[in-house]
Amino acid sequence: MTSNDPHIVRLEFTSAFEMLDFVQVVSDHLARGVGLDEDAMHWVSVAIRESVINAIKHGNRSDASKHVFVEFQATTKANVPELAIRVRDQGEGFDPERVANPLDVENLLKSSGRGIFLIRNFMEDVQLQRAPEGGMEIRMVKRAQPADASESA
Repeated sequence: MTSNDPHIVRLEFTSAFEMLDFVQVVSDHLARGVGLDEDAMHWVSVAIRESVINAIKHGNRSDASKHVFVEFQATTKANVPELAIRVRDQGEGFDPERVANPLDVENLLKSSGRGIFLIRNFMEDVQLQRAPEGGMEIRMVKRAQPADASESA
């Protein structure tokens, strides 16, 4: 995908964990298409799974009547290919500033609460906000690394 015109794929599905694999296939296909390397594809994979799980489990509270919306936009900005992802639920939302830090001593042994932390560390330009259409959304970007950047390291 070398064009500056964005390539957009939109998915909408009910709050079902069975959809994770389908979202993963679409994500992998688009990530490969923008030229992400295997490491970057892995981090996108973790980020998309975490954000969709959060949307289903926490946002929509596993309510099958509520939907999850995923939008992928593959584009090139300043000659750098990137994959922008938006995941939105139909839940009540939350204050992103109040999310507990999983590195705090009292949270280290908790079985959940690391998803947003991981996403922020694996992706660029992560934004959590209430969506204009309702619900909560996360927007995240992963940029392809120039081919010569890995050779000079």
